[in-house]
Amino acid sequence: MNKNSWQSRRRHGRGSHQQNPWFRLRDPEDRSHSQAAQSAQDSSHGDDESPSTSSGTAGASSVPELPGFYFDPEKKRYFRLLPGHNNCNPLTKESIRQKEMESKRLRLLEEEDKQKKIARMGFNASSMLRKSQLGFLNVTNYCHLAHELRLSCMERKKVQIRSLDPSALASDRFNLILADTNSDRLFTVNDVKVGGSKYGIINLQSLKTPTLKVFMHENLYFTNRKVNSVCWASLNHLDSHILLCLMGLAETPGCATLLPASLFVNSHPAGIDRPGMLCSFRIPGAWSCAWSLNIQANNCFSTGLSRRVLLTNVVTGHRQSFGTNSDVLAQQFALMVPLLFNGCRSGEIFAIDLRCGNQGKEWKATRLFHDSAVTSVRILQDEQYLMASDMAGKIKLWDLRTTKCIRQYEGHVNEYAYLPLHVHEEEGVLVAVGQDCYTRIWSLHDAHLLRTIPSPYPASKADIPSVAFSSRLGGSRGAPGLLMAVGQDLYCYSYS
Repeated sequence: MNKNSWQSRRRHGRGSHQQNPWFRLRDPEDRSHSQAAQSAQDSSHGDDESPSTSSGTAGASSVPELPGFYFDPEKKRYFRLLPGHNNCNPLTKESIRQKEMESKRLRLLEEEDKQKKIARMGFNASSMLRKSQLGFLNVTNYCHLAHELRLSCMERKKVQIRSLDPSALASDRFNLILADTNSDRLFTVNDVKVGGSKYGIINLQSLKTPTLKVFMHENLYFTNRKVNSVCWASLNHLDSHILLCLMGLAETPGCATLLPASLFVNSHPAGIDRPGMLCSFRIPGAWSCAWSLNIQANNCFSTGLSRRVLLTNVVTGHRQSFGTNSDVLAQQFALMVPLLFNGCRSGEIFAIDLRCGNQGKEWKATRLFHDSAVTSVRILQDEQYLMASDMAGKIKLWDLRTTKCIRQYEGHVNEYAYLPLHVHEEEGVLVAVGQDCYTRIWSLHDAHLLRTIPSPYPASKADIPSVAFSSRLGGSRGAPGLLMAVGQDLYCYSYS
């Protein structure tokens, strides 16, 4: 009797598990519907313009993951993951990730060559013109949308660089480029093959379609030290010098150097031929620099050091030191008020009131906070807003009156690199290059990601592109466009 009751309970228990929906297996029709939905979801993610850094693929999502093995969807078999030692062609997660990123980059480059992307869905030239005629768009919004439409149609063309030493152009690699105020000159820092750096100035006045030919002016000034920061300086006239922050090497201390642009043959503006003054200031450990155009801090520049900000007058040699709690990685002077904004490794952004001196704590005018090290700060023209980026990939727009973040720009990629921001209010765009080597362009007004441009070179730490955007490339008569320097090449993304 007990045996029969035990067997009946066993049968009922087994039946209860079979009726429980958590234990019920799906029939083949349910499985086919789920797989179709999953494939549709994967295809929707694959059509996104921004690059993905995930290590999985749509083809490998339907197979189980085995610890220590990788499933290749092309060969449809598992491969063992090897540690990154000196094996012959080891298969590691890092190599798999690089392979997927490279295939993604090549696909996006091919798509850019074949079809033009639309910055906003539902907006093309005919629809915008029709909505403007019907009164749905005012003049300001129409101009912004028309500019975004032209941004989406920019085409990549290689710029032919000429020089007195053509052999050096084939071996020297671009480290960074920096356009001057009028966008008619481009200062370049090139890494020399034998070690060290070399400087040059490219005259952009000859940058005209369809030829796109420029000339690089070089000089004999050569350094084997790393350039931490660079900016244009207006000592004799607008953009007469270049301010460089150089790291120390061995027994040679770091310094800040004012390099005259007149040292580069025929690189200075027409009608101005004054001898330049080469100045060097012993400033060890400078992370950042900024030149002041404010009349209350005339002929002054600032350098961000380790736990200190140093303000130097070039003419008198007078210095002011402001102590901080962290390394200062980014700086910019305000134009209308005597304020110097600083971004720190701790994530703090603060402004120094130059009228208060360096005594006490009254010189800290504004304080903002990021969660990671701040790599770039940019003040907008009305000086009521500030744009900042950090090493967590966050780009935020701050209201300086309320000290609150009012907008974030999503999609930027950064983990540890010093990457600048390029804010252009006249065109209403924000440009930034990520650590994944993709150049992204956002709308300043609503933080909409307008375009993601893949690098012409394979993504690597040594080949992060350096860009310069302007509405007048080559001067007042120039055309809008984007210049991108990567490897040994210079590319121009001009408006069509």
